[in-house]
Amino acid sequence: MTSPAAPQQPSDERPRRVLIVTAHPEPRSLTAALADFAVERLRSAGHQVRVSDLYAMKWQAALGTDDFPEHPADARLEVLAAQGEATRAGRLAAELAAEQEKLRWADAVVFQFPLWWFSVPAILKGWIDRVLTFEFAHGPAVPPPYSEGALGGKRGLLAVSAGARESAFSDRGVHGPLADLLFPLQHGVFWFTGMAALEPFAAYGAAGLPEEGFEAVAEAYGRRLDGLFTEPPVPFRRLDGGDYGRDMRLREELERPGASGLELHTR
Repeated sequence: MTSPAAPQQPSDERPRRVLIVTAHPEPRSLTAALADFAVERLRSAGHQVRVSDLYAMKWQAALGTDDFPEHPADARLEVLAAQGEATRAGRLAAELAAEQEKLRWADAVVFQFPLWWFSVPAILKGWIDRVLTFEFAHGPAVPPPYSEGALGGKRGLLAVSAGARESAFSDRGVHGPLADLLFPLQHGVFWFTGMAALEPFAAYGAAGLPEEGFEAVAEAYGRRLDGLFTEPPVPFRRLDGGDYGRDMRLREELERPGASGLELHTR
C-alpha cells in the first residue's frame, strides 16, 4: 500500500513528541497499517514518535493487585487509595510506570483502534484503567479535571476504524453520531485529564477496504496528522471557569439555543 508524502514541516512549527497507543491483534489490519502510516508521516514532519502496541506488548487489560507490588496480600484493595499511594511513592508496577513516563514525555497522544461494540477494545480500556492512575492523571494533588488539568498542555486524537458506512454514524444514522459514541473518551478521558481533544478521525467501511480505499483514507488521515498541533480542539467547557454550579450542573443561563444532551458541554 502506498502512502501520500508528508509536506515539509512549516517553519513556525517546532518538532513535537507524539505517543501512539494502538490496539489490534492483527499486524496486517487496517488499524496497524494506519498506525504505521502515522509514525512515518509524523517523523517525516520532524516529530519524535513513540508507540505502545498493546497486543505486541501483551498488555494486561485487567487492573488488580499486581499493579501495586507492595500492596499487602491480606489487605482489602481500595483501588483509588492503592493507586494514589503507589503513584506518590513510585511503587507502581514497572509497565505502568513506563507508560506514565511516555505520557509525561508526549506533547500529543493518539489512540489508534477499531470501534468494537461502540467503544475501544478491552486491551485499550485496560491501558486507560491501569495507566491513568489516581494522583497521576486526576486527584486532589493535581489540577482539577475538565480544565488544563494533570495532563494539561497535551493534545489527544482518536483515530478510529469502523466497519459501518459513514451515514450510519450521522445525525439520523442507526448507530448515532460518532461524536456521541466517543464522548466518554473525548470528554471523559482526554478532557477530564486536561488534554485538549481534537475532532476524531474515522476510517469508515473498514472491513475489506481495497487498496485504493486505503490510499484515500491515508490521504485524509495525513491531513489530520499535519494539523495535530495547529487544529483547534473541541471547545469543551471548563469545570473551573464558572460554567458549572456547585452541583456540577451547567448553569441554565449558559445553555446554547437549540443545544441538548452532550452538546451542552461545548461552547
